[in-house]
Amino acid sequence: MMLRIPALLSSDEVRQCRQALAQAEWQDGRKTAGHLAVQVKSNLQLPLDSPVARGIGELILDKLGASPLFMSAALPLKVLPPRFNRYEGGGTYGNHIDNAFFNIPGTAIKVRTDVSTTVFFSDPDEYEGGELVVEDTYGHQSVKLPAGDAIVYPGTSLHRVNPVTRGTRYGSFFWTHSLVASAEQRRLLFDLDQQIQQLTVRHPDEPALSALSGTYHNLLRMWSQA
Repeated sequence: MMLRIPALLSSDEVRQCRQALAQAEWQDGRKTAGHLAVQVKSNLQLPLDSPVARGIGELILDKLGASPLFMSAALPLKVLPPRFNRYEGGGTYGNHIDNAFFNIPGTAIKVRTDVSTTVFFSDPDEYEGGELVVEDTYGHQSVKLPAGDAIVYPGTSLHRVNPVTRGTRYGSFFWTHSLVASAEQRRLLFDLDQQIQQLTVRHPDEPALSALSGTYHNLLRMWSQA
């Protein structure tokens, strides 16, 4: 499942983050690439211990925690602290699938990369190219969203970032270790949860709501790996 979360960050928040990102110290993105990914990766990233990355990352995580759409889709157990990249001058990241696990920096805690998220900090008209292209069972998707929007998709997907031939593309990317490992099961739970929420708004006194909610939580209990 691929899901857009519109306006995760407000325009003021995006503006403040962009100012901080423009003034930050960047490094070669290949420093964090594996032995295969390093061959197709050409971008800049903030160091993992960057104060700018830590500050903006905490804002993103706060916003995600308050997003019913993200919580319903990802069912987060653990989230890797957000990382940040910058593409310009032909910068690109060829086809790859992310590692299955990442350690939270400075700890032995592993995060399984069930769900990938990208947050856009540049508007589409600020750069040419730079589309996030995701290939999975739901087809071939090319994503280029307004600044402040986020896209969520399975961490198992083959994906790439097309070359940026004009301007600069700023973004954040990170992974969520979900309570439910199976993308298919997460999709079923998401669909059920969305229908329950709609029914609650339209028919709050519907007797079947309690049974449907119970079914949702029993499925979550059965499929959860927490």
